[in-house]
Amino acid sequence: MNRYYYDMHIHSCLSPCADDDMTVNNIAGMAALKGLGVIALTDHNSCANCPAFFKACRRCGVVPVAGMELTTAEEVHLLCLFPTLETAMEFDGEFKQYRVKIKNRTEIFGNQLVLDEDDNVISEEEFLLPPASSLTLEEAAEKVRSSGGVCLPAHIDRPSNGLIGVLGDFPEKPRFGFVELSANAYGGEYAVALPDISAYGVVKNSDAHHLWEISEAENYVTLDDEPYSGDLIRRRLFEYLKGEKA
Repeated sequence: MNRYYYDMHIHSCLSPCADDDMTVNNIAGMAALKGLGVIALTDHNSCANCPAFFKACRRCGVVPVAGMELTTAEEVHLLCLFPTLETAMEFDGEFKQYRVKIKNRTEIFGNQLVLDEDDNVISEEEFLLPPASSLTLEEAAEKVRSSGGVCLPAHIDRPSNGLIGVLGDFPEKPRFGFVELSANAYGGEYAVALPDISAYGVVKNSDAHHLWEISEAENYVTLDDEPYSGDLIRRRLFEYLKGEKA
């Protein structure tokens, strides 16, 4: 059993609100410098940079997780994580039909860059990624789970796009095993009065849009990693998030 320091909510330069410097190699390198063992790439409504991200992380000795920050029809952000790159890309392909097709205006919203493993720009996403999809919260959760993935309400301590800020409380459905709090929880006028979350597991992530925002080695999970492999670490992580192992 070993501790794995993590950050499971990071945006690349595919997200228009993130720096263009958030390339897959810069993210992986910064995570390694900070002593993180597991990181997830979770761009807005897309997994397009995950293939290059996996290759960059392997070069840096960091275990990659493919993910997406999905925006539901209610404008709630769901952190969606997938057990393999293949399942993430299958989900990504299916999810495209639920996205709203609004042309991106780079001068207003920023670039949406798709990279190869060497940080070369190979394409640009034509349609703006962050807007709400047509999937409801319940529909989105069901689709993620049926694909083998895990989803949890993102940054519930924030008023903007947080489940509590949008809905006021946890809905009866869907049920979640974990919730996400911001690594540096908002306070003062930006605080959301949270209901009792003692029944939920809690993860704390950075939601990094800039390299310096990637988490320090503070939050961790303890995983059985013998005999060691990246695939085993991911499998153990998903067992933990699904409540299959303590």
